[in-house]
Amino acid sequence: MKNNSFLFSAKGICTAAFLSLNTIVYAQKPADISTISEKTLNTILEKNRAYYTQGKVADYIPELGKMDAKAVAFSVVDKNGKVFNTGDVSKKFTMQSISKIISLMVAINEKGEAHIFDKMGYFGSDKPFNHFSNLETTGKPLNPMMNAGAILTTSLISGDGEKPFLKILDMVRYITKNQTIEYNKSVYESEKATGHRNRGMFYIMKNSGLISGNEDQLDNYFKQCSIELTAEDLAKIGYFFANQCVRFDGDATYKNADIAKLVESQMLTAGMYEFSGEYSRTVGLPSKSGVGGGITVSVPGKIGIGVFSPSLDQHGNSLAGYHMILDLAKQYGLSIF
Repeated sequence: MKNNSFLFSAKGICTAAFLSLNTIVYAQKPADISTISEKTLNTILEKNRAYYTQGKVADYIPELGKMDAKAVAFSVVDKNGKVFNTGDVSKKFTMQSISKIISLMVAINEKGEAHIFDKMGYFGSDKPFNHFSNLETTGKPLNPMMNAGAILTTSLISGDGEKPFLKILDMVRYITKNQTIEYNKSVYESEKATGHRNRGMFYIMKNSGLISGNEDQLDNYFKQCSIELTAEDLAKIGYFFANQCVRFDGDATYKNADIAKLVESQMLTAGMYEFSGEYSRTVGLPSKSGVGGGITVSVPGKIGIGVFSPSLDQHGNSLAGYHMILDLAKQYGLSIF
């Protein structure tokens, strides 16, 4: 009898342990991506809203310093092209460095990858986005996501005057299906008036023969950074590159798996500036940030994410934006690793 009691007790302990283990495994299982809703996004947004108090709005461009630090928005475009929004979704902000992935696409479409990357590298960097890096040694920018590489990329787009900028603007309008998108002239003038560091990069590259034009080409870069949009527009851009350059409504005019892979690989390697390595470890998704407070994210083959909060960390990335993306990625198991 005692032996039987012992066996029953042992079975009970084993059963309880098995059920407990199953519960833990089940609890850690990511949620189904199809269950994303505005309620989900709002819960994540409210959890992370207060991170703005730990950062600072960019003010090295005076017009950017006027942004409301408390503003926050969160958008997702799901696999079927359905849009989910929460927060200050109508709040407009400038693309800044996020525009670099659009200008890269336009330049590659025109000139081909070999031509563009003959003049710059695919490398990541531990230096800030506006660092001169190896311009004074090899003369070539490290990658098209740092300012030097992006200035060069825009200069390689065909056309006189502001035509290269207009091609970038038209592409943004196409991807977002939003013809009302314009650039903010006040931000552009502010960037142009204070952009001496970028001007220095421009002339070093002109001196080394990488750039042959005049400052109109640099003005185009300042203008593309000043393109104004919303978090929803960023989610649509993220979706576009996540789905082989097919628009959220299914329009496949620019479908190109190779360009999508190239852009996403650069986003993953250098899209979050010198924080990119750590970001790849924690979030694990191709993303591109801008000092205007936006981040666009591509979940390859699946969804697009757009966030906005202008309070930035020391790297120039949105603090609340990063934590919202991180929570969403964890909850739904979105990391590509």
